[in-house]
Amino acid sequence: MTTRYYTATSLDGYIADPDNSLDWLFAVSEADDATDDVGEFLREVGALCMGATTYEWIAANDPPGHWRENYGDRPCWVFTHRELPAIPDANLRFVQGAVEPVHERMVAAAGERDIWIVGGGELAGRFADAGLLDEVIVGITPVTLGGGAPLLPRRILSDRMTLVEVARMGQFAKLTYRLG
Repeated sequence: MTTRYYTATSLDGYIADPDNSLDWLFAVSEADDATDDVGEFLREVGALCMGATTYEWIAANDPPGHWRENYGDRPCWVFTHRELPAIPDANLRFVQGAVEPVHERMVAAAGERDIWIVGGGELAGRFADAGLLDEVIVGITPVTLGGGAPLLPRRILSDRMTLVEVARMGQFAKLTYRLG
């Protein structure tokens, strides 16, 4: 079982633009290559989590029924400090506080499969701070945003990260780092 932060980022290191939008990501040509990769990745995922901003963007921008199509019945923990509406047919748990006890519940739910930290960067950083983040997988897009939500707003030096894979997916460069 591995806890992975798999996300896309602009070339200048942002996972969302200043308006917390991901529209820029879907404008990249050959984005289907990345979508196929996420589908393969999801086969290994037993549980996932995300922050409130990521969840709100998905709820506002995905068509009805898309959640189940993308994530199936996998349990998802949404970290939030406010009340959020539930997406119909999504297997959700709204939580707040420390990541450690939630991670324990995610591990139990995932069984032998992996945990996916969908976003955002601050949430992934909290898992890294707690020593619970095993991999960072980043699809770098040929886009610069000039600002927005940073990929991983933490100082994590190279002595904690080892590059284990580099791949090309159309216009995307996929980098996989193992954390130690």
